[in-house]
Amino acid sequence: MTLIKSISGIRGTIGGKVGDNLTPVDAVKFASAYGTFLKQNINKDKLAVVIGRDARISGPMIHNLVVNTLIGLGIDVIDLGLSTTPTVEVAVPLEKADGGIILTASHNPKQWNALKLLNAKGEFLNGADGAKILEIAEAEAFDFSDVDSLGTITENDAYMDIHIDEVLNLPLVDAEAVAKRKFKVVVDGVNSSGGIIIPKLLEQMGVEVVELYCEPNGHFPHNPEPLKEHLGDICKLVVEEKADFGIVVDPDVDRLAFISNDGEMFGEEYTLVAVADYVLSKTPGNTVSNMSSSRALRDITEKHNGSYQASAVGEVNVVELMKATNAIIGGEGNGGIIYPEIHYGRDSLVGVALFLTHLASMEMTVAELRASYPQYFMSKNKIELTPQIDVDNVMKQIAQKYASENISTIDGVKIDFPTEWVHLRKSNTEPIIRIYTEAPTQNAADVLAERFVSELKQIAGI
Repeated sequence: MTLIKSISGIRGTIGGKVGDNLTPVDAVKFASAYGTFLKQNINKDKLAVVIGRDARISGPMIHNLVVNTLIGLGIDVIDLGLSTTPTVEVAVPLEKADGGIILTASHNPKQWNALKLLNAKGEFLNGADGAKILEIAEAEAFDFSDVDSLGTITENDAYMDIHIDEVLNLPLVDAEAVAKRKFKVVVDGVNSSGGIIIPKLLEQMGVEVVELYCEPNGHFPHNPEPLKEHLGDICKLVVEEKADFGIVVDPDVDRLAFISNDGEMFGEEYTLVAVADYVLSKTPGNTVSNMSSSRALRDITEKHNGSYQASAVGEVNVVELMKATNAIIGGEGNGGIIYPEIHYGRDSLVGVALFLTHLASMEMTVAELRASYPQYFMSKNKIELTPQIDVDNVMKQIAQKYASENISTIDGVKIDFPTEWVHLRKSNTEPIIRIYTEAPTQNAADVLAERFVSELKQIAGI
């Protein structure tokens, strides 16, 4: 089954059978459910929704279906066209819209697409609202507008520039200081909208840009998840170009990874650590990341006399805990920076601008900066699921086996050993179980991961 309905939205592979994949019928059905949900819960004569998409090949098709479905419901559409997830999140409150939809399957390969749903604040819907939308979709309880009450489309392609301006206007972003350092940076935009917006931002900060895969044609040149095994080309190019560092984003620009000047991965987990270090040095406070993220953020936060807490995985869960603890920065260890000064959503532009400002104030290379942080090593693995596997039962058995350890079952099963941890959970976005481990050495992290992969397989009978 490749149609997944979760708090991360509705995503699936293009083509195939209705209800099993993200077909045109499914796109219309879930857009109808979202529009109907807004009409039921917002007491206004005329509603407006902001829509943007990444550069996936299926983007224009899904985009037309979703836009015209909302118009059929009598909802006005503000169409940003080719955009990014954080750009749409910024646009929703600026346009005083009632919601937003981003058409992107984020880091998933090109055969996937998705509808990611926002509320009037430009934030992801919570679990309860998501559940209501799924109920409406299941019941097909739609009531479309008559011909005199159809919605309208307003096209606005200025929002990438507006988003850049919003980032550059942040008090902790210092474009002048960055420009003085004359940085040279390689950008891998994975042939999506990041290939437009990230070079634009860098140029406005006085950075020399070397573009790699920045043509937004949707033909991803490598697996779009910004992991080490997919990024050989940019690692090589950073060294060849004698660049200060490299920047990699995923297709919808909410995940950010850096390549150090020596061509090595800075580490997705350390994107948030470095940016938080800078933010906390200027504005001390609390931080939040999810349970699958590195302990390094906790260490950095405590160094700046702040308090760190971990949420369940999922941006909406991180945001909820950030609000509850007045966190001044947070995010996810997959390179997602959430900086409430601009908006409560993962935003690579904010991450890039804050990182550059941090680097501009340091007399060190990116590799030296990375070496200055607490050293932890992660192993990220997954097991493909078949419909026959009872995941809940598998997790229950693991939890029982390790009941004497420091264990959390808020989100899957996380076991905190004295010097290392393992987090096992069912993915919100793919039919897999994720196995994340962290330890003081890469070998220890890999050994711990292998141990739990075989334990899971044994219990599941794979």
